[in-house]
Amino acid sequence: MSFSSDVKGELCRLPLERQESVLAEAYGVLLFCNQFSRGGVRITTLSPDFARRLPELFQRAFGLEFDELPQPEQPGKLSFFLRRPEAIEAVLNAFGSDLGSHTAHHINYAVLEGEGTHAAFCRGAFLAGGSVTDPVKGYHLELTTSHLHVHRELQALIPELGLQPRSTTRKSNYITYLKRSSSISTFLSAIGAPECAQEIARARASKSLLNSVNRQYNCDVANVDKAVAAAQNQIDAIRVLERTGALSGLPEALQETAQVRCSNPELSLSQLAAMLNPPVSKSCLNHRLRKLQELASEQTAD
Repeated sequence: MSFSSDVKGELCRLPLERQESVLAEAYGVLLFCNQFSRGGVRITTLSPDFARRLPELFQRAFGLEFDELPQPEQPGKLSFFLRRPEAIEAVLNAFGSDLGSHTAHHINYAVLEGEGTHAAFCRGAFLAGGSVTDPVKGYHLELTTSHLHVHRELQALIPELGLQPRSTTRKSNYITYLKRSSSISTFLSAIGAPECAQEIARARASKSLLNSVNRQYNCDVANVDKAVAAAQNQIDAIRVLERTGALSGLPEALQETAQVRCSNPELSLSQLAAMLNPPVSKSCLNHRLRKLQELASEQTAD
């Protein structure tokens, strides 16, 4: 199952209680479904949970039954149809719509004046025309409608949930979408899917931790590479001094440093400094190694 299916499953576990919220949810479904016109209603979904909720939702909202239901054995897409003119008229009247005189749908905000009706409307919109990416893969939630005015008016409605949506078009559809994980979590919590919202929060925390570990690993690798390159340069310089015979004429402290460095190419400066007799500080050892490299450079220059 997809994450969108999980979200719709959680939303459909919410009881249908207050009539104004039931009507608002049905309104969201109709304005974001496949077809809602005087010619009929067609609602198609891949969510079996939404398919089970729809008949009860329409019965509660309008006292209506669908003219055609999905076949019990029908796989994949599940389609519901409402074609009777008197049924369509009853639905339109419930929302103060008259497509005989208007050519396009608008959101009737009078239907969304009650407490919780904005969230219920957005819940219906998501159930019928929404999707959300698995947070493990990325963050993207969208609501799709074929009605331009509804799309524009939704841009004014969602900010009342404390969110700033973006918009785009895809073929003949209008898309309202959210990209920030925090915004998606807030939206899902508001419309009634707090468990899935928590999944997004957990995915975000997991990604943050993984990114932190990766950054630390990359930093450690870079430091190791830098230390290995520095050690090799120091050893190369010591080999030059050995080949030219200059090493044996150096002070005992430098000779000891050269011997310890060549015998332990994998050790850090701190570890090497502790091996000397007597032990010296890291800065003292670093000074000696730079001196050996400077002397080697003089030998090659000569």
